[in-house]
Amino acid sequence: MPTIAFVNGRFLPINRATVSIEDRGFQFGDGVYEVVRSYNGRLFHLDAHLDRLEQSARGIRLPIRYSHAYWRRLVTRAFAMSGFADAKVYLQVTRGPAPREHRFPNTVRPTVVVTVRRLDPLSASVREQGVTAITVPDLRWGRCDVKSLNLLANVLAREEARAAGVFEAILVRDGVVTEGAISNCFAVIGGTVVTSPTDPSILPGITRAVTLELIRCEGFPLEQRVVTVEEYRRADEIFLTGTTIEIVSVVSLDGAKVGTGSPGPVAQTLYRRLGDVIDAECPRAVVPLKSRNAGRRRRT
Repeated sequence: MPTIAFVNGRFLPINRATVSIEDRGFQFGDGVYEVVRSYNGRLFHLDAHLDRLEQSARGIRLPIRYSHAYWRRLVTRAFAMSGFADAKVYLQVTRGPAPREHRFPNTVRPTVVVTVRRLDPLSASVREQGVTAITVPDLRWGRCDVKSLNLLANVLAREEARAAGVFEAILVRDGVVTEGAISNCFAVIGGTVVTSPTDPSILPGITRAVTLELIRCEGFPLEQRVVTVEEYRRADEIFLTGTTIEIVSVVSLDGAKVGTGSPGPVAQTLYRRLGDVIDAECPRAVVPLKSRNAGRRRRT
């Protein structure tokens, strides 16, 4: 079963998976989600993702009927059934079906969906050359720390990036960089790594948290503070972090070269150290799954 879905207690092929048209996730975007990735047949930082899922649900007062332990068993089982060694697992919870009214329904029957898809990592050439980005206005709602289903602003930003022929859209609000449409953002300015503070204006990424710890372990000066877009434009390095992209350097912003125009030493060091963390948690020797991408290197 190469691409599967779990919907409210049932596993089935994704093309047979359905939810009600009355579902509040469809009607209002009333729900939250997570994405977990794997390496070498093992899920990476699953518990951290489940913690964030529960935190997001609390942020919108959405009761989740599953315990942390049940989520872990469910996601692990879905991943194993998929047969993919390198996969991305999406978890989605909505407030469930109810008559279309803005107020919460009296009885909440959450809809729970889990899907597993094969993950194609960034190519070695992309990592060696770095990626390009543009800045766009941050039009999202005020609780970006909630991993909400309301992704229209992100979708529009990504479409602007696609139309511009670049990899990512970096979001700017009142002259301040918040994060990327699908990533968290870091800059190296005068030898110090700077990034947005952990507040409701950004989603506290799991890879971001790992990267912050790596920065401290490597002894790089670090500041979590408001960073203006003009500071980003003058930065020696810019790099992005995210579950599916790991750590990748931005070498051009709004058509202007960043630093030397090549991936910088700080981002390259952190990427290697992230690889060590991944190898420790998801060692290459453990590949219990047979998949179409078996035999490929774990990371590029």
